[in-house]
Amino acid sequence: MRGLAMIGAAMLAAGVTAGCANTSGLVGGWRAPAFADLQQLCGAQQPDYGPDTHAVYSAVYDAYVANRHGKLAQDQFCAFQAGLAQRYSAQGGDAQARNAWIGYLNAQRAQALTWRASADPTLRGG
Repeated sequence: MRGLAMIGAAMLAAGVTAGCANTSGLVGGWRAPAFADLQQLCGAQQPDYGPDTHAVYSAVYDAYVANRHGKLAQDQFCAFQAGLAQRYSAQGGDAQARNAWIGYLNAQRAQALTWRASADPTLRGG
């Protein structure tokens, strides 16, 4: 019984809750627009990213911060979003395509974070 209590405590400490999806950021919040609002900035219909929604939101939000601070042009921001949507839609259902999508998404997240770091002093370290 004590072992189960320890597992439960560890899960709570890690932020794991049964049956609850973490939607922080996706609906907006303190100074952060909702994901749907970010997607609408470029006007194009965006796909439902399913289980990758949080990762895509993170990348789009980082690019948005750079855009908002003048470090990323609006057309580059929209091209970034369009590229994510196109690659996600093209992944199909096979595992190899999924792996390629995840690799692409991670590279795009790194790029967006670089853009944001150029505009956001809290990410520059020191």
